[in-house]
Amino acid sequence: MKPRRPPGPRALVATVLAAALLTGCAQSVDPIERLGRKAAQRVHPHGPAGAAQLPYRRWGLTAPLAPAPRAARLPAARSAGPGLPPVVSRVPTRDKVVFLTYDDGAEQDPRFVDMVRELRLPVSMFLTDSVVGPGYGHFARLQSVGATIQNHTLDHAALRGLPYLGQRAEICGQQDKLRSRFGLRPRLFRPPYGTYDTTTLRAAGDCGVSAVVLWRAASEDGPLTFTGSDHRLRPGDIVSLASGEAAGPTLRERTTRVLREAERAGLTVGRLEDYV
Repeated sequence: MKPRRPPGPRALVATVLAAALLTGCAQSVDPIERLGRKAAQRVHPHGPAGAAQLPYRRWGLTAPLAPAPRAARLPAARSAGPGLPPVVSRVPTRDKVVFLTYDDGAEQDPRFVDMVRELRLPVSMFLTDSVVGPGYGHFARLQSVGATIQNHTLDHAALRGLPYLGQRAEICGQQDKLRSRFGLRPRLFRPPYGTYDTTTLRAAGDCGVSAVVLWRAASEDGPLTFTGSDHRLRPGDIVSLASGEAAGPTLRERTTRVLREAERAGLTVGRLEDYV
């Protein structure tokens, strides 16, 4: 066998060039570069694209909600009369909290459940049986993410002036419905339209209600409206958000509006049942 000749100058140059080209190609095969910009953002979820998906931004807020303080022990609310439950529209607290309450139960947007879960909103739902109809499953999902379920009568009748037995049937009947649906008997009650009389309070007390809840601020299809002369949110305010009109802002949009106003006032959302 004849010995191999050593490579000549031209062969050496070709070998060096080939090695350089291969090295350059190897350096350029970066997985992130090959995935492209959008895929790279998914690989790095904490970059700008990931930050845009933070829950508070997704729901239209400019900053996360502050956690509610642990509720201070408050003196019992003043009774409306001997043996009658108190009527509350504002909680006398120095804690920087407001309370979000929702009436009726007509709006059953699944994304509202996502909003309550992701923002950890301690909301109170005052339900009317004839309005909820077959939609109790929606409110079971809300309960599972932290909402509480309270009483707003069977048929949304204006109670003031009705006889005792009629008012008792409206309130106790919904107490029984909600207990059978959710396993708990509500202790808070909101009279439809905010109208009531002493008979309402007596019937509510006889049905196991510990407080009748009204509101100091309300949102229907526009800006917040207030009772009294102070037209801004204050610590302890109870806010009522009713089911809106189909053509108006959604419940999510109106909730975001209230949350923004609360944040501007240096407030966050507390759990009403911890204070009443």
